[in-house]
Amino acid sequence: MPIPVGSRRFADRRAAGKSLAWSLSHYAERPRLQILALPRGGVPVAYEVAQALSAPLDVLLVRKLGVPGQVELAMGAIAEGGVRVLNHEIIADLRIPPHVIEEVTALEQLEITRRAQTYRGQRPPLELRDKTVIIIDDGLATGATMHAAVDCVRLHQPRWITVAVPVASKEGVRMLRSVADDVVAVLTVEPFYALSYWYDDFSQTGDDEVRELLHAAQSTSTVSNHEGA
Repeated sequence: MPIPVGSRRFADRRAAGKSLAWSLSHYAERPRLQILALPRGGVPVAYEVAQALSAPLDVLLVRKLGVPGQVELAMGAIAEGGVRVLNHEIIADLRIPPHVIEEVTALEQLEITRRAQTYRGQRPPLELRDKTVIIIDDGLATGATMHAAVDCVRLHQPRWITVAVPVASKEGVRMLRSVADDVVAVLTVEPFYALSYWYDDFSQTGDDEVRELLHAAQSTSTVSNHEGA
């Protein structure tokens, strides 16, 4: 049931992550569980989930393809591994020529490469085969970016893919249910408005915070593994 506008907001991304972790608590006992965050805003949310579920955390690099002059409007998205999802309806309505799509794609691919080096460094690529994967972001509007993320993860042949967000549009949830095995949202809202509307503090997540949270998560995972040995 959609949540009426104004009925609930999150203090910040970390608080949203704690609420989302409660909604995902039934995944805690699943073997080979992997939490993936969409940087940058999805990382603080996913960190809280990973801590609550005692699961490893990594990033999945995805970039929205914004319409030139209307960058918040997505004409598609790309993900690491060469995955691209296009919104053909928007492309047709706005008569966006192919060369513009390719130019935007090339620019966003450069940013994916930069973030891979910044966040992962020398760590090996993702190993997701036969794992239960939960992909997390700080919100879901059109679903184009998350669609590309799911397509990317499918290439790795996981056992199960769940999309999880604190807040999502009704349309975004509907679209993702057609590609993911499960979609979990603390709030399903209509109308969605801007993602920032659903947070009291929606300040930008920087590269330093992403690196710090990934390092903290890896340290916790290493300690847990040693304790269980």
